[in-house]
Amino acid sequence: MSIQPDLFLDKDLAEKQIIERSKQIDYYITEYSVGYLAQKMQEGEYYVPNYQREFTWEERRKWRFIESILLGLPIPFLFFYENPDTGKLEIVDGSQRLRTIQEFIYGDLQLDDLERLPALNGFTFQDLPESRRRKFSNKSIRGIVLSEQADEEARLDLFNRINTGSKVANQAEIRRGALAGPFIDMVTELSKDSLFQQLAPVSAKQEKEKEREELITRFFAYGDGLDEYANEVSPFLYAYTQRMNKKFSENPLLITEYKERFERVMNFVHEHFSNGFRKSSNATVTPRTRFEAIAVGSYWALQERQDLKPQNVAHWLESEEFKRIIRSDGANVTNKLVERITNVKNNLLQE
Repeated sequence: MSIQPDLFLDKDLAEKQIIERSKQIDYYITEYSVGYLAQKMQEGEYYVPNYQREFTWEERRKWRFIESILLGLPIPFLFFYENPDTGKLEIVDGSQRLRTIQEFIYGDLQLDDLERLPALNGFTFQDLPESRRRKFSNKSIRGIVLSEQADEEARLDLFNRINTGSKVANQAEIRRGALAGPFIDMVTELSKDSLFQQLAPVSAKQEKEKEREELITRFFAYGDGLDEYANEVSPFLYAYTQRMNKKFSENPLLITEYKERFERVMNFVHEHFSNGFRKSSNATVTPRTRFEAIAVGSYWALQERQDLKPQNVAHWLESEEFKRIIRSDGANVTNKLVERITNVKNNLLQE
């Protein structure tokens, strides 16, 4: 990889971005006892944002976490955001740890399958000697509290960065939780459309992770234009969803218009693409790049010629060129995204 000469580097812009983005993550460090944290959770003083609510630990992870506290092992920082209006703390990261502590002290969580402390298998908090309960409650966990300048997008970004590689809520789940509104409701409704499910099959795991909602959101967002797209899918879809929720709220008639767009394209694909969005007739999953190319490319083509009736789709769909442009390598780079969508559009219009 070659280094660009200073001539091509906008150092002023880079410095400006650093300063602006740094303001969003101003914070201070604090330290709380385990007992205090459990009490605040019990009293509802800590708020769990929607995008984290559906994600819960399995029992074994809870047992291992409590075992770690009992052993005095280091516990990762908790991240909070102090709501300037209510004064309550929103949990940016750490809701599973806090809910586990609450369940152990105030609920009926019974330890099992412990690796280092097997003698405690079967114990609840109340089964521990009083002195051990007190020692457990007095253990401390450090936390980082973000300032009120950390807007919702900044907090979600922090959550994603902290949990990179972990089994956490994915982008579709996060948007659905954090950006509830009429656009999200429409996407959820369309994800249940029988024709769409036939054309774009997903695995059981993908279905659980809201893959269909992800595909539909990309269809609308990319279809409406890529002028603001800058190589990163998540922030683009987040901003688009925010914007569309507002537009749909202001003008509910848009919901019907967007549903009709979706139905028109699904019917077009069903009629002219024998395998739908799949690679083959017996495929059980839908590659995102293939879906984006066919769905958005078809929509763009229909925008130019509503009576479009292609006759030779299979010829170019099986070509080496098409296979090349839908490869996943660097798939989200702007020029590659535009290339695959435009390729389908142009091929359809040339027939």
